[in-house]
Amino acid sequence: MALSEWTSVFLGEANGVLDGDTWNLEFDPSIRANTPEPGWKEYVSNTSARHKKPNTDKHLMFNVMASKRLILISMVWFLMQAPCSAFTVNCSEPNQPALLKALTPLFNLSSIRPVMDTSTTTNVDIFFAIYGILGVDEKSQLLMTYLCLNYRWINEFITWDPTQCGSHRISLPRNKLWMPDIVINEFMDENTAPHVPYVHIYHNGLVWDALPAKVVSSCNLDIYTFPFDIQNCTFTFNSYLHDSDELKLTLMRTVQYMTEMSKNVMTTMGEWELLNITGNKYNDENEYNNVLQFHISLRRRAKMYVVNLLIPSIFLITIDLFSFLLPPQSVDRSSFKMTLILGYTVFLLIMNDLLPTTGHAVPLLNVFFSLCLALMVASLLETILITNLLCGSVKDSPVPHWIQVLVLQILGFLVFLPRKAKNSDMEQSVAVVKLDAVEGPPQEKGPVVEDRVVQELRSLATDVQALRLQVEQQRLDGSQSSEDWIQVGFIIDRLLFGIYILFISVSFITIIIIWNNSYSQ
Repeated sequence: MALSEWTSVFLGEANGVLDGDTWNLEFDPSIRANTPEPGWKEYVSNTSARHKKPNTDKHLMFNVMASKRLILISMVWFLMQAPCSAFTVNCSEPNQPALLKALTPLFNLSSIRPVMDTSTTTNVDIFFAIYGILGVDEKSQLLMTYLCLNYRWINEFITWDPTQCGSHRISLPRNKLWMPDIVINEFMDENTAPHVPYVHIYHNGLVWDALPAKVVSSCNLDIYTFPFDIQNCTFTFNSYLHDSDELKLTLMRTVQYMTEMSKNVMTTMGEWELLNITGNKYNDENEYNNVLQFHISLRRRAKMYVVNLLIPSIFLITIDLFSFLLPPQSVDRSSFKMTLILGYTVFLLIMNDLLPTTGHAVPLLNVFFSLCLALMVASLLETILITNLLCGSVKDSPVPHWIQVLVLQILGFLVFLPRKAKNSDMEQSVAVVKLDAVEGPPQEKGPVVEDRVVQELRSLATDVQALRLQVEQQRLDGSQSSEDWIQVGFIIDRLLFGIYILFISVSFITIIIIWNNSYSQ
């Protein structure tokens, strides 16, 4: 207790000796605690108080009366013994008001750590339960949880007899006692949970503090396997000011108990579910700070994303897959595929809010959607190419040699569309007709008198036959070139159809494996 407070108490008791005088209480600095010589009784009995009359410089010395002297003796003895031993609270009555009155003088010690010897370490036990997972902000890398924090430690200044005081526990305002400066290092925002003004203190000096906390903490989120991702976040508890020699953190309960209790008291059934809580204790390399670190494993509930994102996307890509069965010669497949692309684009715009956004990672689901859109666009371009080949391939030049080798031979073999053999019978018949036209009809033996008109007709027939052979040869060459280009279009169409089937199969298998691994943990 401060000297001014002792002076106030002394003046109140000594007021009846000399009313209206001013008193100054002075203590001899040579007094040492627990020192038998000189004895405190002899010292107090010979101690004088200095009295100064108001508005004068005259000093009077006098001996304090015996009744008032006993009060001063108790004050000096309490002051001498307080730093070296625990305070035993004596209650005048076995009820809480008497206990509170007996504890009131000890509230002035709330500014110091509650140990008699400064070399003694204060052990603080920690326990918490997760009452709710409020959300995860992937863009800001934040985890929002609602915790119930529990701390307990021993206050060596306070003990009392529960029988004498009528209670083994009392609730006191937290600002009347010393509180440990324990913080969560990952805290990124103000704690907006309701304030709890009281703590429990027991007769043996045990202090129990329980308070809620809305924790907005930083967390390194990995959303690559979204929506089947599992996040591991960390809560690091340590003293902000005290080192490990002054304050030591220990677990009040096992992490298995904390996990089971958190699952039992969980009040939110939102997007995330708690898997487990693990913890470890370590000191830094200089062993200055005592740290308790807890790892919180969370799993995202993926059913909503499967129903709203994956299944509609798979339906649209499957419809585009079966559009390859439409004959390109008689049906305008390009209009159908363009309608699918527009519908898929609108679907992605509507569902964009469900997709997470972050700066350092791209979810695998976003890659899947991009590949689906790319395949749809490639399918539309391939349909345009085939339509062009079917409608205007007769005017095209012959197929280049490298396309014949790459597409007609290699890719055609891979997609089971080998190159068709040329029509050798037609070529042979054309050659025979050409030979007959050149050689002309066999002439009859013997002298034959032919009319001049007949000779002219024969000459004209020969010219028409030669012209017909030239047209037939051009038609044959153009038909072969057209068939080659059409064959190229069919091979590309079959190849893209196979890529579609392969992509959908791999996507299904990958999604099932990732989903199964997520729920097997």
